[in-house]
Formats: sequence, C-alpha cells, structure tokens
Amino acid sequence: MRQEKFNPLDKKNLGVSVADALVTQRPEALGGVQSFDGAGIYALYYTGDFHPYRPMVRLNKDGRFEWPIYVGKAIPPGSSRGQFGLDPDPGQALHRRLSEHRASIEAATNVALDDFWVRYLLVDDIWIPLGEALLISRFCPPWNQVVSGFGIHHPGSGRFDQAPSDWDVLHPGRPWVARLTGRPQPRAGILQALAEALEETERRFRQHEE
Repeated sequence: MRQEKFNPLDKKNLGVSVADALVTQRPEALGGVQSFDGAGIYALYYTGDFHPYRPMVRLNKDGRFEWPIYVGKAIPPGSSRGQFGLDPDPGQALHRRLSEHRASIEAATNVALDDFWVRYLLVDDIWIPLGEALLISRFCPPWNQVVSGFGIHHPGSGRFDQAPSDWDVLHPGRPWVARLTGRPQPRAGILQALAEALEETERRFRQHEE
C-alpha cells in the first residue's frame, strides 16, 4: 500500500497541533481564572460527585484530567462581521465565555463550581473552529454531544416558547429557564442516553490505552 507523504502544513495536521497544544496546558480551577485578553479554545473538566458522571470523573481525579465534560471556543467579536482570519481585536472573548460558563454552573443546583477545572489556549482566530472540532471528535465531551444546551444564552424577547435544554433538565437552576414554556425531554431519557454515551467513550479510551 502506498503511503502518502506527511504534510505538516495540511489543514488537518495544523488543527491537530492546536488540539495537542491545549491538552498540555496546566489545568486551572474554573472559579479562579483571572481576567485576560485573547480568543481561543478551552476544555472544561468535572471532578465532582454527580453520580451519572462517575465514569468520566474516574479519568479526571488525582490530577489526570483526561476526559473533558465540555469543549468550546471563543472567537473575536469582529469574526462574526466578516473579519474572520484578519486578526480582529479579540478583547477578552475567551475570558468572557468562561465567565458565562461559571455563571451557569453556579446557578445549577446539583453541581458545584469547585469541581470544575479548565484548560485554555489562546489561538489565532483562523485555527479556533478547527481546533474545537478536533477536540470534540477526540474526547466526545458529554455536554457537547449528549447533554445539549450548556453553552446557550438567555433567549431574546419573544423567544420563551422554547423548551428547556437537556442540560437545564439535568442541571436545573438557571433563573431564565423557568420562563420557558416548551416541553422538555424527559429526564430519564436524557440520563439513559448519557449513560450509553459514557460507556461507549470509556470503552474507546480503554482500547486506546491497550
């Protein structure tokens, strides 16, 4: 079989290098992240005692931090106005996004901020979406792929006919969710899908280690 030459400048390989760089960053307590400038990617890790997450927590205990619960990105504000790849001023885009997540977790009634850690990496805006996509593909974070809704914002005026997200069903407490009038997914179904996804990802991790 003919082997293709490795091209370090291939888009996918560059994206892999960004993802690899993130997981070498020192984890920080999410509640202790200080203000900083820049945009980039990040991974949140959970180490608490919410029982459905126990397979994931086992890989995050004792400083291991091997399985993120959520991966996300923060792009410079100008990127949404046609300046993507032109180095718009990022301001504090990444810190602001982490602060939004902190507020969501603090509002939840059954998880604690002290149990969340973060790795983050400042990245040129052109590589941010690719780095995020590769991290999600690699780690299958449950809040990205199964329990949707963690990263959503307060709905605008006139949009309260939406249903509470799966995340809000599983982790109630965000005050604006009480105003939503749509019918949410049953909690039992969300927990079942979560258990199956965690089992499958844990099996994949074990095979990789072998």
